[in-house]
Amino acid sequence: MSKLSKAVSIHPYFKVNEGRLDDFKKLISTFIKRTQTEETCFYYDFSVSNNTVFCREAYEGAEGVLAHLENVGAQIEEALTMSELVCLEIHGPAAELAKLKEPLAELPVKFYEHIAGVAK
Repeated sequence: MSKLSKAVSIHPYFKVNEGRLDDFKKLISTFIKRTQTEETCFYYDFSVSNNTVFCREAYEGAEGVLAHLENVGAQIEEALTMSELVCLEIHGPAAELAKLKEPLAELPVKFYEHIAGVAK
């Protein structure tokens, strides 16, 4: 079984407070530095549109997601002092999503179950 068969992607969108975009951009380097140590991370990058910051990220299974959230918990808290989490999507296989619903119950998560795609 491929590691990708359990892949779970996270799609958070942060609306950055007026005048804080440069501060948020500086924090991105800390997010990246911490995430580089994670063996279950498939990809992790940021995009910006006006005052909205998007993080494109994926991990091997629910365990990888939970390990990542623990690893960058302090950075998430700091990010939320200068922004609002306006959308949080998590995409993946039903079995992996089921493992995340209870631990992430307090977050405004929209879960999307993977149903089909190209397998390589």
